[in-house]
Amino acid sequence: MLQIFASAFRVATPLIFAAMGGLFSERSGVVNIALEGLMLIGAFAAAVMALVSGSPWIGTMCGMAAGVALAAIYAAFVIRLRANQIVAGMAINMLALGATPFLCKILYDVTGSTPAIPIEHRFRSAPLYLCWAVVGLCWFWMKHTRSGLWVSFSGEHPEALEAAGIRVNRVRWFCVLASGALAGLGGASLSVYLSSSFARNMTAGRGFMALAALIFGKWKPIPAALACLLFGLAEAIQIPLQRVNVFGNHPIPVQFVQILPYIVTMLVLAGAVGRSRPPKALGTPFQLG
Repeated sequence: MLQIFASAFRVATPLIFAAMGGLFSERSGVVNIALEGLMLIGAFAAAVMALVSGSPWIGTMCGMAAGVALAAIYAAFVIRLRANQIVAGMAINMLALGATPFLCKILYDVTGSTPAIPIEHRFRSAPLYLCWAVVGLCWFWMKHTRSGLWVSFSGEHPEALEAAGIRVNRVRWFCVLASGALAGLGGASLSVYLSSSFARNMTAGRGFMALAALIFGKWKPIPAALACLLFGLAEAIQIPLQRVNVFGNHPIPVQFVQILPYIVTMLVLAGAVGRSRPPKALGTPFQLG
């Protein structure tokens, strides 16, 4: 049982980073369905640069930078050009999904995965501790700092924030870029911590899980992190369940076990919809009257 919980904490690590990134963006009023794509590009960049540099830290920083770069494209469309945030977010996801195998082909002449990262060039446990430190810092920043209050007003009462002399769109730009950095960090923890390389579509819906955890946690750091831990637990019990026999000596089909985290995600969302109140200005582009 202790081994399952330890695995749940490990598996939840990238989800927590992505959820904290989504927290920044959505509390400022920008829907960030692009978390999946931001994680994917971060995972790819981190794996490539960890291979080149031999350092997981350099790889992770490059993964964060890649997430910021892709988030800047998203921010330009949804903040400056006031594009539909759901459509733009899905476009970012599709861009990352197509760009990563293309870049893999250019760099390594394969589209499936990057070469394996040597174990000495990967993280042992640092992201596990770092993610909970990020949760604590997000909680403190949102609750006890002036700039954290600006973010809350940007998502709740943007007109009041602008009237106070704080540029709403500047706040939103910062939050979307921070969202890209944290989602890229989540992707990096996939490729240089939980895995030994980048694999095509290795996020496998984790960006959407992080978004579901954020909704279930009512856009608050600690509840969202605990929701990520719940999803991590659902994924961690897959291996023990595959050894369980039903109807005699027949094990549970592996396909049913593998969909368990997604079933938990749908059940959580079904229970959260209607109970969680999003920021009032979430999804609404801001422009001066």
